[in-house]
Amino acid sequence: MKPCSSRRPGEAVGACRGKLLSPERRRRAVVVLEDRFRVSQRRACRLAGQNRNTQRRPVPLADIEEQKLKRRIRELARRHVRWGRRLVYRRLRLDGWSVNHKRVQRIWHEEGLQRPLPRRRKRSRPAGGDRELLRSEYPHHVWAIDFQFDQMMDGRALKFLNVVDEFSRVCLAIHIGRRCRAFEVIDTIEELLKLYPAPTHLRMDNGPEFIAHALQEWCTGSGSGTAYIPPGSPWENPFAETFNSRLRDEFLNIELFSSLPEAKLLAEQHRIEYNVYRPHSALQGRTPLEVLQQWKAA
Repeated sequence: MKPCSSRRPGEAVGACRGKLLSPERRRRAVVVLEDRFRVSQRRACRLAGQNRNTQRRPVPLADIEEQKLKRRIRELARRHVRWGRRLVYRRLRLDGWSVNHKRVQRIWHEEGLQRPLPRRRKRSRPAGGDRELLRSEYPHHVWAIDFQFDQMMDGRALKFLNVVDEFSRVCLAIHIGRRCRAFEVIDTIEELLKLYPAPTHLRMDNGPEFIAHALQEWCTGSGSGTAYIPPGSPWENPFAETFNSRLRDEFLNIELFSSLPEAKLLAEQHRIEYNVYRPHSALQGRTPLEVLQQWKAA
């Protein structure tokens, strides 16, 4: 927006930079001028182009509810910088707001909220790559396991071991270390078995940590089968890949880690928020914990 070249005497600097089209925006501008520059209401209304009768008229109840909704949308957008309006709409519905997606879209554009930058497009699946996959039919039927890498502020590497229940999409664990060998994978799974029943299958790739004899012997002894995906076929472990992309986009690309304990603490907070608070489009706008609770109730 270009500055106005024909500013009249007495007008504030930058007064011609755009227009305040709605009365509500003018109302807010008058309040800001009064608080920040200590000017009278008469002077502030003249600068904002607001009628004084309109400024003094009590705000209708519907406008008060609209302001509450706008404030809540701004809070969600500020707290979750990688969420778009669709995720914000689903979170509002879960919080009990009686709104539709068109109203949220209108407020999203009125408030000038920025749309998240598009993520890198997924790799296309090669022709003839489809085959029948083992499908999870109930909670803890199949656990998807995969590794992910990041680094700290000083450049040292971090290795994330992510465990996801394929049926409910609940993230069961995010184990973080400088490295993660086969016995550490076993230790992580055994810690989970203290809280959850043993899975029927473990879906994972052919990494050296997963095909080690120690893990194979543990699976044989515990009665859990393995569902290895072919090399170079990440689309056959879709739930782990989807979780990894969300973790990268909404957590790893935002947070800076100064130490390993800090990374573990922040990752655990994100895991709880992912399970309890974040709505999922694949779950019809529900959270993973809601899906698990509804399945138990049914």
